[in-house]
Amino acid sequence: MQISKPAAVLFDLDGTLIDTAPDFHFVINQQLRQHQRDEVSYDYLRRYVSNGARAMISAAFGPEEGEPGFDQLHQEMLNLYLEHICVKSAPFPGITELLNWFGQQGIHWGIVTNKPERFTTPLMQALNLTPASSSTICPDHVQEKKPHPESLYLACREIGVDPTDCIYVGDHRRDIEAGRRAGMTTVAVSYGYIDDGEDLNNWQSDHQVNHASEIKPLLEQLYKIPAS
Repeated sequence: MQISKPAAVLFDLDGTLIDTAPDFHFVINQQLRQHQRDEVSYDYLRRYVSNGARAMISAAFGPEEGEPGFDQLHQEMLNLYLEHICVKSAPFPGITELLNWFGQQGIHWGIVTNKPERFTTPLMQALNLTPASSSTICPDHVQEKKPHPESLYLACREIGVDPTDCIYVGDHRRDIEAGRRAGMTTVAVSYGYIDDGEDLNNWQSDHQVNHASEIKPLLEQLYKIPAS
C-alpha cells in the first residue's frame, strides 16, 4: 500500500544538510599560516571535508595518521575549529525551504552524522534551524559509525518510526551504504563534498539529486504528495 508521506527524512550533516567547508577552509589556512606553510585553495580542501578532520590535516600538511606530528596538528585544528565553528557555515541552498515544507507536511527530519557531538551541538545551536531536528545522532551515541546502520536505527527509535519507511540523504558512499543496510530509501546528493574520481552511479543509491531544491519534488513524486 502506498503511504502518503515518508515517516522521516534523515540527513548526513557536512556536505548534505550544511555547507561547513568555508569554515574548515578558514581554519586550515589559519593553521597553515601559523606553521609558515602555503595556504590551500578552497576547491582543493572542499573535496576532503566529508572524510573528516584527519583527512583535511593529511591533505593540507602531508603526514598521515600515526606519523610524527600528526596528532598535534589534528588536535590543534580541532581547537581552532571550535572557535570558528559557525561563521560562514550555512544550510545548502534549498534546505531551509525544504525544512519549512517538512513542517507544513508534518514530516519528521533528523541528522545522522559522523561529526562528534562537541562540534555538532554548537553548530546546530548557532544555525537554529526550524522546525528543529527530531533526532540528531553523532558517533558519541553509538558503538559503530557509518557505514554501519546502528546510528540510523537509533534515530528511528528516537523518532518512533520504522527504518523502512524513512529516507536517508547523503553525499558519501558510506551514507548510502548505511541507508541501504538499514532498509531505507537512499538519496545521493552530487552537490556535496565528493572525492575526486568518485562516481555516484557506483553507490547504488535509489535516487540522485544535483541540488537540495530537487529533494521536495522527488518526495512529492515518490509519495504522490500534491505539489505545493
